Amino acid sequence: MAVTARLSAFARSLRQRWKSHLLSLGLLLAVLLGVQAWQTRDVPSGSAPDFTATVVQPDGSFGQTTLSQWRAQHPGQPVALHVWAEWCPICRAEEGSVTRLSRDWPVLTIAMQSGRAEQVAGVLAQRQLPWATAIDPRGATARQLGFKAVPAFVVVDAQGDLRGATVGYTTEIGMRLRLWWARWW
Repeated sequence: MAVTARLSAFARSLRQRWKSHLLSLGLLLAVLLGVQAWQTRDVPSGSAPDFTATVVQPDGSFGQTTLSQWRAQHPGQPVALHVWAEWCPICRAEEGSVTRLSRDWPVLTIAMQSGRAEQVAGVLAQRQLPWATAIDPRGATARQLGFKAVPAFVVVDAQGDLRGATVGYTTEIGMRLRLWWARWW
C-alpha cells in the first residue's frame, strides 16, 4: 500500500509540475509574440511598397530593378525579402539559412547600410553568398518596408501583399513555413 501511495503522490507532483511548465511556456510564447508584434508594428499592411534599387546579381554584375519588375520574374508565387547588414552578427548567423532558402524560393536580399554596391559585392564574394542583393545604403528601402532593425524577413505573396514579417533571427523552417503559408492561403 505504501508503494501505491508514493506512486500516486509522485504522479500528482508530476502533473502539477507539468502544468507549471506549460504555463511558463505559454507565458514565454506570449512575450515573444508580443515583442515580434511590436518590432513589426510599422510594416505596412496590404500591398508591398514598390522600390527602385541597384541590385548585385549572384554573378557579381550590377543592374537596376524595381520590386515589381523583380517579382514579375517569378509570376504566381510568393517571394521573400530578407533585409540584412554586413556588420550584423545575427544576419551572419542566418546566411546559411537564406542561402538554402534561395535554392528553392525566390529571395531578394536587401543590404541595409552596408556601403556602396561594389562594397556589398565584395562582401557577397568573400562570404560566398549567391544572393541577388538590392543595395540600400541609407536604409530608406528598409524603412519603406517598415523595418528599423536587421535582420528582417517578409514574404510578398502572389497578389503583392506583405505577409509574415519578422525582425530578428528567423529559422530556416520559419522562413519556409511563411512562404508555404503565403502560397496556400
